[in-house]
Amino acid sequence: MDIATIDAPLRLHRTTIKPEWIDYNGHMNVAYYVLIFDQATDALFDYLGLTEDYRRDNNASTFALEAHVNYLRELHECDAVRVDTQLLDFNHRHMHFFQTMIHEGEGHVAATSEWINTHVDMGTRRSADFFPPVEARLAAIMKAHAHLDPPPNKGRVIGIKRR
Repeated sequence: MDIATIDAPLRLHRTTIKPEWIDYNGHMNVAYYVLIFDQATDALFDYLGLTEDYRRDNNASTFALEAHVNYLRELHECDAVRVDTQLLDFNHRHMHFFQTMIHEGEGHVAATSEWINTHVDMGTRRSADFFPPVEARLAAIMKAHAHLDPPPNKGRVIGIKRR
């Protein structure tokens, strides 16, 4: 994977808000923000080579360990959004990435999501090292993303602000 061809951030997923995703408040329900982020995560995994064939051929997959979602702006029926993904870190078994959901028409950030995922041996259902081709892709993306600033909501702690 040539780092010159790697987008920084990655832009691997776009979608349009469907009518059935709208809740009784007249905006997109929180569950569908997570669905869109999950679809973007699947696109990232495909980009890394963690495809259905990979899972079947290697008896390995990825599991989410932690995710944090920030809902920043409402989305409505027919809004077009894209999800930008920034790789923040990785090691032999884990990846840490950040996603930004952007309203395509207006350009504002609608939501963010931060994830830690682990590579898993499906036979033992325990964390296991990435296979070398995947680790090489992660290294190339990390190098391509090294110049990006940390996202503003990275590592955000949840709690009620006191004055």
